Amino acid sequence: MAVTVSEGAERLMQAEAAAERYQRTSAERQDVERQLDAGVKFPDSPEAIAVRAARLLDRQAVPAAAAVESIRDEHLTAPAAYERILGLSKELQAWSFLPRGARAARTVARISARENGRELPIGTGFLVSPRLLMTNHHVLPDAASTQQCLVEFDAQVTVDNTPGASIRLELDPGTFFVANERLDFALVLVRSADGVPPGEVFGWNRLSVQLGKLVIGEPVNVIGHPMGRLKEVAVRDNALQVRMDDFLHYKTDTEPGNSGSPVFNDQWEVVALHHSGVPDKDERGRTLRKDGKVWQPGDGDDAIAWVANEGVRISSILTHLAGLPLDPAGRALLAEMGPDSGLQEAGAPPRTAPLPPADATGTPPVATTGTPPVAPGPTRESTGTRVGLRAGPTAFGGTRHLVFVHGRSQQGKDVEMLRRDWSAGLNHGLTRAGMAPIDPGDTWFPYYGDTLIGAVERNESVPRPATATRTATAGMAAEACAPAGPARGTYERLIAEAAANAHMPPDGATANEAFGGSLVGALQRQLSWLAAKTDLDEWVIATILRDVAAYLDDQEVREAVLNEVLRSVPTSGELVLVTHSLGTVVGMDLLTRLGPDVNMALLVTAGSPLGLDTVQSRLLVGGPKLPDGQFPWVNVWCPNDAVAIGCPLGDTWQSELTDMAVTNARDRAHDIEEYLLHPEVAARIGTVLGAA
Repeated sequence: MAVTVSEGAERLMQAEAAAERYQRTSAERQDVERQLDAGVKFPDSPEAIAVRAARLLDRQAVPAAAAVESIRDEHLTAPAAYERILGLSKELQAWSFLPRGARAARTVARISARENGRELPIGTGFLVSPRLLMTNHHVLPDAASTQQCLVEFDAQVTVDNTPGASIRLELDPGTFFVANERLDFALVLVRSADGVPPGEVFGWNRLSVQLGKLVIGEPVNVIGHPMGRLKEVAVRDNALQVRMDDFLHYKTDTEPGNSGSPVFNDQWEVVALHHSGVPDKDERGRTLRKDGKVWQPGDGDDAIAWVANEGVRISSILTHLAGLPLDPAGRALLAEMGPDSGLQEAGAPPRTAPLPPADATGTPPVATTGTPPVAPGPTRESTGTRVGLRAGPTAFGGTRHLVFVHGRSQQGKDVEMLRRDWSAGLNHGLTRAGMAPIDPGDTWFPYYGDTLIGAVERNESVPRPATATRTATAGMAAEACAPAGPARGTYERLIAEAAANAHMPPDGATANEAFGGSLVGALQRQLSWLAAKTDLDEWVIATILRDVAAYLDDQEVREAVLNEVLRSVPTSGELVLVTHSLGTVVGMDLLTRLGPDVNMALLVTAGSPLGLDTVQSRLLVGGPKLPDGQFPWVNVWCPNDAVAIGCPLGDTWQSELTDMAVTNARDRAHDIEEYLLHPEVAARIGTVLGAA
C-alpha cells in the first residue's frame, strides 16, 4: 500500500536528518555530559533555569511551602535557589502525577492504515484540541492517504493487565488537514462520535508557546504505541540532552511505532512531537546495528542501534501554524487549541470592543468605537461563545426583575434551554403552590459557562473532558479533578472542611468503614466519605469544589466571571436573584457590584457552599455578612447535597435569613430544578414577583 511504503521511506529520511543534527551538536552534547558528570543537575543557561523555576511555582508543580523549606536554612544566590526548586520538581512527584498521566494518556491514539481488508498500525497521534489530532508527516503525509486511515483511542490494557475495549474513530482530512515535511507534523480533523467531539470524551492536550516547560537535564515522558502494540509509557529513565531551534534530543526507550507520540514534561505538558530515533553511525556515516555491524535495509528498524531520540519542538509547530494562510473555518479550528497556543489571533480579523451592560429596560447599549450596533431584542452578544439572555421591558411590570445565576458545568450548553429548564422547575413549584406560572422570556439569564471553563483550564496541560471518563481513573476523583494552579490548597481545604462537617471520623477511624479504606490518599478518603454520606456522586462533588476554589483563589477567573454576569443583569429596579451551587458564591460577590439604582427584593440560594468557612473568608465582602442593606434571603438546602454540607446558614450569617431544608430525589440531590419544584420555595419567589 502506498501509505506504508512512503511512510517507511520518509521515516528513514527523517532518521538520517536526525543523525546529522546529532553529529552537528556533538560538542554541545559532550559539554552537557561533562557538566552532568561533574554533578551539575541542570546544565542549561541561568535564564532558562529561572524561567522554568518561575513556571513550576506559578503552576504549583512545586508547592511553595516545600520550596521555602528547602532554602530557608541556607543563604543561596538566586540561580542556586532556582536549581534547588528544579531539583525538588525532578525528585519529588505528587501522587497526582499518576492520575494526571492517566488523563494525558487517554488523549493518545493508535493510527492504522487500511490495506486489502487489513488494518496495519503505522504510528501514534494525540488530540491537541477538541477535534484536531497531531502526528508526524511521515505517518500521514497527505490528505489522500489519510482518508484510508483510522484512529483507536483506549487501545491499552486495563488495570487487570488485560486488553481493554478500544474506541475507533474516522479521520476527516477533507474538512481539515495541514502538514509540513521539514517539521514532520500533520494535523487532521477527527470525526465526532454521536455528535460529541472526541476531545470532550478523551480530553486534549493544551499546547503552549510559553517558555519554561523544560530545561536540559530534566526528564521527559513519552506515551505511544511502539510497533503498533497497545499503549505504552516511557518515564523517568530519560532526560533532555540538547535543545535546538526546532528540535530536541533526549534519551528514552521508544520504538518506530512511537512516531507521532507526545513528549511530556513531568507536569504532563507537551514539549515536543516525537518523530525519530537517532541511529548510531560509524566513521563513514553508515548506520550501525546493535551488534556493531553495518545495518542493511533488510535488517529492520528494530536491529538499529539507536543512541538518542528526536522530537520536534511544539513551539516551532505552533509558529508554523500561526503563519498559514487559512480560511475562516480553518482559523476557527486552530483557535480551539486554546489561548496558550497563540493561535486564537492567527490571521483572524480584529476583535470588536466589549459592550457595556444592558440597562433594565432592555434598551440596547450604545456601541463603543469600532463596534457595530446591536439590534434590540431579548439577547445580545457576550464575550463568550454563547449569549446571556435578558427579559423584555414589560416583564413583571418593568420594575421588578427575576435573575437566574447558574452554577458550574454549563459550558457548551444551549442558554435558551437552560433558561427554560430553570423556569420549568420554578413553574412546577408555583403550580403546586397554587400560583400562576411565569414566562421563561420574562427572566434574565446571565451565562458564564464558557467563560468559567476557559479561565479555569488555562493552567491545565490536558483540559478535563466534559464527558466524565471515570472508569479510567476509578478511585482517583479527588486528585484527577484537583486544580493545577494556586487554587489547589483551597480545593483541599473545601473537601476537608465538608468532610468534617459530615462528621468524618479522625484519621485511622475509617478502617472499619465500608468505604475509604482501600483508597489512596487522605483527600480521596474525605471525598469518598462525602459521597457515601450524601449519595452525591464523588466526581460531581470534586468538580464543583474545584471550580469554587478556582473562582475564589484566582482573581482573573473571578473577574472574568463577574464581568460576564454583569453584562446580563439589570442596572436599575428591584431584583429577585435566584442562584445555585457555584452561582450562589458568584451571586454573593455580585451584590457588591450592583449599581446604586438596584434594590434587592429577594435573594434565593440553593445547594450552596456558603456554609463553609473556607468560602466565607474568600468572598468579596470578607466574611459571612451581606453588603450594606438588609433584604429577605431564603437559603434552600438538602441534607443529601454534599455541596450544601455547611448548611443551615442561620448560625453564622447575620441577615434576614430563612433556612429551608427540603428533600430532593437521591439521584438529583443537587439539581436546581429539584430545588425549585418545592412549593414552599417557589411560593417565596412567586409572592415577591406578584407584588410588583
